[in-house]
Amino acid sequence: MSPQRKNIFVIGLDEANLPTLNAVPDADACHFHPLLSIEELQGGEVSVDDLMDRARAILDAHEGSIDAIVGYWDFPVSTLVPMLGREYGTRTTSLESVVKCEHKYWSRLEQRKAVDALPAFGRVDLDSDDPQPPEGVSFPMWVKPALAYSSELAYGVGDMEEFRTAVETIRKGIGRVGEPFDAVLELLDLPPEMEGVGGQVCLAEEAMTGIQVAVEGYANNGEVTVYGVLDSINYPDSPCFLRHQYPSTLPPAVVHRLHDVSERTIRQIGMDAATFSIEYFYDPKTGEVSLLEINPRHSQSHAELFQYVDGVPNHHRMIRLALDEDPVVPGGDGPYRMAAKWYYRWFGEGTVREVPTPEEISAIEREIPGVRIDMVPSEGQKLSTVPGQDSYSYEIAHIFTGADDEEGLRRKFDQCVAALGLSFDDTAPGGRDVKAS
Repeated sequence: MSPQRKNIFVIGLDEANLPTLNAVPDADACHFHPLLSIEELQGGEVSVDDLMDRARAILDAHEGSIDAIVGYWDFPVSTLVPMLGREYGTRTTSLESVVKCEHKYWSRLEQRKAVDALPAFGRVDLDSDDPQPPEGVSFPMWVKPALAYSSELAYGVGDMEEFRTAVETIRKGIGRVGEPFDAVLELLDLPPEMEGVGGQVCLAEEAMTGIQVAVEGYANNGEVTVYGVLDSINYPDSPCFLRHQYPSTLPPAVVHRLHDVSERTIRQIGMDAATFSIEYFYDPKTGEVSLLEINPRHSQSHAELFQYVDGVPNHHRMIRLALDEDPVVPGGDGPYRMAAKWYYRWFGEGTVREVPTPEEISAIEREIPGVRIDMVPSEGQKLSTVPGQDSYSYEIAHIFTGADDEEGLRRKFDQCVAALGLSFDDTAPGGRDVKAS
């Protein structure tokens, strides 16, 4: 008799990630169940209590075992995983460790206890009639809420006029995610330095410069393991990602430093039985690394990259950890030496026209080996209505490419953009593409 399949509930399971989930080793021994939709989780006003009730109704109606509850998205998914895990007896990290990562101010306080690889930072008083940058934080700086989706409401500012404009915009929008985050904070015994801070707090920190890089790893039974370092390349003169590229091209000594800082920080945060993804800047002029932010989950954006190069998507570690199984996999067994996730963006408002059908996209993928395309907006959709966008651009498509060198990665991206043949109706001045470089 064959062993019973494991029932794994995926909060926010989406069509884009289903193929990579089904590509993990022993996927045929797993049954992936969707638990709440992306629209429920990120659309409109968020209520953690309501989401918990909806999730409980699905889980309680399930006939069979509940072997794991997992997720690869930020708040509220990241917090629902340990909250539901505690109720249903599945293996997760603690809610406190997740919130220590998600709350950007609390996270900085914890990072400072373990490492010195972080910028000057402080809180901004949103209730003040004349808000000021925190003492010791100089321009240029970034101003952002303690919690937001993607880079929503995060602004780079170079002077007081830009600072005040950013603060006013954040003040108007911070409650959408900040209010439900307050409800989660009430479930924790907060340390003295977090008393009265809450979830609707604004953070300012000095801008970091250099090469952006991401570190992926996991914590398991008290041990912290880093399994991948990726380069994050922006569009020219823009804070917006052009591509993530794996493996990193940084010198081995820098990669070793990133491993060390990541391991010490995650131990301080207290994560266990969980994956993580940490973003950094590396300054080639000084040789220093600076920690940007900690994500208490692996990056689903990188799943295909690890599959192309290592032969196994990074979803594998999430699933194995949740099932209390060994997450180690052999590396370098994929069909390509390098891989990238490209962000095809439109800089300015617009309405997308002539979006290819799924059949047309499948045809492009067959014609160009080693690519996968996920469209973001739908036919005729106004770009500003697409949820989860950053403050400076709109994502049109995610294009994954595998090749043996950077030239091959770029060539396949250019071929895909040309094959998509997208057009836009401008509804505001300045709508444009920006040539990748």
